[in-house]
Amino acid sequence: MRGMITRQTLTYLLVILLLLLGTGCIPQEPILVYVTPTLAEPGAEATSVPTLTLPSATPSDMAVSATSTLTHTPAPPTATTPPPTVDPRATVIGAVIGQDYTLPPTSTPLPTETGLPPTVSPTATTMPSATAGGPRPTSLPGLDAARMGIQLDPTLNQQDWNQAVVDIQRLGVKWLKVQVAWKSLQPNGPDEISEDFRRLEIYLETAFNSGLDIMVSIAKAPNWARAVDQNEDGPPDNPQALADFISLMLGEFGTSLDAIEVWNEPNLVREWRGALPFNGAGYMQLFEPSYRAIRAFSPTLPVITAGLAPTDDNPSVGSRNDRSFLEEMYAAGLAQYADVGVGIHPYGWGNAPDSTCCDLNPEPGWDDDPHFFFLDNVNDFRAIMVSNGHSAARLWATEFGWASWDGFPGEAPDVWMTYVDECEQGQYTVRAFEMAQGWDYMGPMILWNLNFALLTGMVENRDERAAYSLLTPLNPRERAAYWMLFDAVRPDEQLPSYSRCPGPG
Repeated sequence: MRGMITRQTLTYLLVILLLLLGTGCIPQEPILVYVTPTLAEPGAEATSVPTLTLPSATPSDMAVSATSTLTHTPAPPTATTPPPTVDPRATVIGAVIGQDYTLPPTSTPLPTETGLPPTVSPTATTMPSATAGGPRPTSLPGLDAARMGIQLDPTLNQQDWNQAVVDIQRLGVKWLKVQVAWKSLQPNGPDEISEDFRRLEIYLETAFNSGLDIMVSIAKAPNWARAVDQNEDGPPDNPQALADFISLMLGEFGTSLDAIEVWNEPNLVREWRGALPFNGAGYMQLFEPSYRAIRAFSPTLPVITAGLAPTDDNPSVGSRNDRSFLEEMYAAGLAQYADVGVGIHPYGWGNAPDSTCCDLNPEPGWDDDPHFFFLDNVNDFRAIMVSNGHSAARLWATEFGWASWDGFPGEAPDVWMTYVDECEQGQYTVRAFEMAQGWDYMGPMILWNLNFALLTGMVENRDERAAYSLLTPLNPRERAAYWMLFDAVRPDEQLPSYSRCPGPG
């Protein structure tokens, strides 16, 4: 009958309806959304780091179920991961001597970022401008760049580290020295590989892959290894703890290292608070297991004893005479290590590198003691080595340099920093390298420093470390010493001027 639905039609409709309802109860496969971590800034080419293994994401980090509401908005190109905390005390300070000497304050490092840095390549940079008119200057001595280096503060963000590596490549010296603050790399325990540890690994491998030879100076034990005295910095109570850390470090990135300096200036109390005796014998207790750990990794990797601060016995400052300290090291067995280098920090204060003590300046102080003279420091150390039957060993100047407050605003931190202007700073530095390369017992020399003046507050706070720096926040950025060294390692180069200083001709 027209207008009426038959029973058969109703049956068909009911079956179709049941089928449609049933499909809603079938479990659905979740939709997986895969997220690829970004290890470098957008557009940056990642540097290959063969020995580095970054932790992989777990499946729960990689998948998002369709039952969750997810709205993905790409981050803007300028967004960065919040920087990790860097210990502001992980710094080094220059030589110290004198009853009235005041230790400079610690610096506040620039923030540090994570991630793989882009490939480092030298970029074109404006050279010093030529002096109008005048004769062509004579060239500086042709120095062997393979025996020259500079120290770099590593508490930098990724971009600034890459730029510093470029600055060193352009400078032309072969060695890069970095002080490793053990307490920053393992703040919580002996088995820790922290974010700072991985960052340093990446930074050093990047510099190594750029062609630089890498020296690390390992110092500053973490508090978990120093139950006896945690005031200021110091060695571990058990020397084996340092050896274990060195073994771990070598296992992770040892193939990127070309020399290891075991500790820094142990003749200063601020570097040696703890259970070990404050003398050369106490240092040798720390050195022996570390030496064995390095030799277990490599029979040829250069091992350097800690460079000693050129200072006299001074209870008010907390310093031990470096000559006496070295004699104590030999009395405790240093001469039996035929394959080590002997670290030295032969600073020159306001005195020319050719000068010897004493009384060159009519003003009192800073020229009336052999510790204030580059040449006296070297000669005295070498005489101690020879007298102890260690003449086959070489000296390694793991720090040296001249400070100058010339061009910086405000009063100099100490009067002796006014004795040397910017031009003399460069001339003294080049001359010291030239002298040392005529001594067959002198190994590489590391100039202190490249970039400390660029750290936050260094110049404004009148921190003495800025006075040694080759790079500054001023204009021009490079001090004269930078361009003099640039010229001196290139026999065919003859720059007519160096920053604000005329050429040598």
